Amino acid sequence: MKKSAGILMYRKTENDIMVLLVHPGGPFWRKRDEGTWSIPKGEYTENESSEAAALREFAEETGGVPEGRLHTLGELRQRSGKRVTAFALEGNFDTSTLHSNLFEMEWPPHSGRIQAFPEVDRAEWFCLSDARRKIVGGQRPFLERLAGL
Repeated sequence: MKKSAGILMYRKTENDIMVLLVHPGGPFWRKRDEGTWSIPKGEYTENESSEAAALREFAEETGGVPEGRLHTLGELRQRSGKRVTAFALEGNFDTSTLHSNLFEMEWPPHSGRIQAFPEVDRAEWFCLSDARRKIVGGQRPFLERLAGL
């Protein structure tokens, strides 16, 4: 069973909580918006703790180094069967500094051409009500758990 871990970074404002979400890179996601954003996360194996994986994945997908105390938001099972563990972290990430790792795929399909794409093409701060519309449905409970902290 595949497992992944990630960080839901947040910051408090006078009236709301803002959360950092990332948009998947690559040609399939280019024109999609609502219901496609995610927390920065990725897969890990038994040889790595979920906390270490979440910190590593945040750095790989955003180029930022998260600092501070992680607060567990628990685990969710996605429709695919993958288990996602999330941690809340109060912080501030400058989205203009986004620098994601790359992945390669054949594009266009059946062309024989391999192209590289960023794993994440955008990062934005959203208030909780907007984040509920933007985030993939399987991760929405993490927003509710954060609001309850």
